[in-house]
Amino acid sequence: MVLLTGFDAFGAIAANPSGLAARALHGKQVAGHRIVGAVLPTVFDASTTLLDQLLVRHAPALVVCTGVAAGRHALSVERVAINRDDAPIPDNTGYQPRDRSVVADGPAAYLSTLPVQAMVHALQQNGLAAELSPSAGHYVCNHLFYQLMHALAREPGVGWRGGFIHVPPLEVMALEHTVRGLRLALRCALTVGADTPVA
Repeated sequence: MVLLTGFDAFGAIAANPSGLAARALHGKQVAGHRIVGAVLPTVFDASTTLLDQLLVRHAPALVVCTGVAAGRHALSVERVAINRDDAPIPDNTGYQPRDRSVVADGPAAYLSTLPVQAMVHALQQNGLAAELSPSAGHYVCNHLFYQLMHALAREPGVGWRGGFIHVPPLEVMALEHTVRGLRLALRCALTVGADTPVA
């Protein structure tokens, strides 16, 4: 089973393509695995609480969290989760942390355990705009990404792979292309072992 998460609407984002894509892919099959798509609230603590519940309930083989980034023009496969919350705008409860650790005693950063370069290459080979991104920012997306990787680091024996992908807004990339790209990314993550460089 594969867990794919997206977020709900927030700020100026009236329709969040990450959440819409997660809903569209819920129940579908990829590389012999069923996809469970879940929409998380754009809220710092509540998003990670719900993610933890989903991890316990489903024990997925793969976890890919997604979110929208207004300035992106490609599917951005994130390489690094940073231990820093520094929100440019409040979350959906009005909470706006500034220059705080995601986890007080956690490491400065975690690397994604997905085959990130192979995923970017697969997306590009299938005609989709894709890039390898060095940072998921400092908002709820990065907060969730860091908490996911922190959870995986605490339980190395469970065998999960996890990471994060930012998607462009709907006015930049049509939802059907985002959905197709995320399905291709999941397939690559499930079928590629060691990472390979972007061509």
